[in-house]
Amino acid sequence: MSKKQLLVVDDERDILDLLAYNLEREGFLVQSVTNGEQALQAARRDRPDLVILDVMLPGMDGIEVCRALREDDRTRGIPIVMLTAKAEEGDAVLGLGVGADDYVKKPFGVKELVARVKALLRRDSRAGDAGEEGVVRAGDVVIDAVRHEVKLSGRPITLTLTEFKLLRVLASKPGRVYTRSELIDRVIGADVIVIDRNIDVHIRALRKKLGKSADDILTVRGIGYKFRE
Repeated sequence: MSKKQLLVVDDERDILDLLAYNLEREGFLVQSVTNGEQALQAARRDRPDLVILDVMLPGMDGIEVCRALREDDRTRGIPIVMLTAKAEEGDAVLGLGVGADDYVKKPFGVKELVARVKALLRRDSRAGDAGEEGVVRAGDVVIDAVRHEVKLSGRPITLTLTEFKLLRVLASKPGRVYTRSELIDRVIGADVIVIDRNIDVHIRALRKKLGKSADDILTVRGIGYKFRE
């Protein structure tokens, strides 16, 4: 089996060296760059299997890079994990809104980040596998698991892999309440260390993309979420 290639983007050399060392120990091929322009060039040229992207970069920041990757046919499907040093969730929500699949706050544990990367690569390889519902219709939303497409009132919308799986789980069983822990297990993976708030951030980003159908995802206080019956 060929090794997965990762692109790591951060302007701090110590972090690049730390991630490269640990990811290479896990069997990945790692390419490191220090700014947004280099990241776009490398992603378009080499088509990595996953990008680890810092938000705070000189010149073109990580949000701009993420948006550019999602707008380019050559790089649209590459999974992206964003790194944010800020305590607020604003950067994470913004990153998810422009197409990132996951985020990790600095300072982070290397083992946690490696686990996130592995889980995201597994989910990417399984997208559209047999056993998933073919087409799910819930209100104005139509989810095609085979084509990996979502349409809202007949118009296609672009979701990250995480958002797609989250919406499919909820919409497949309208009225069924899922705890945050259940959603983490089903969407991100039981073997990955994730705090419950991560699901809340993904839900917020998903609701923004659903427009008038955002209200179909209901918050069940103290428990989790469900899709409106």
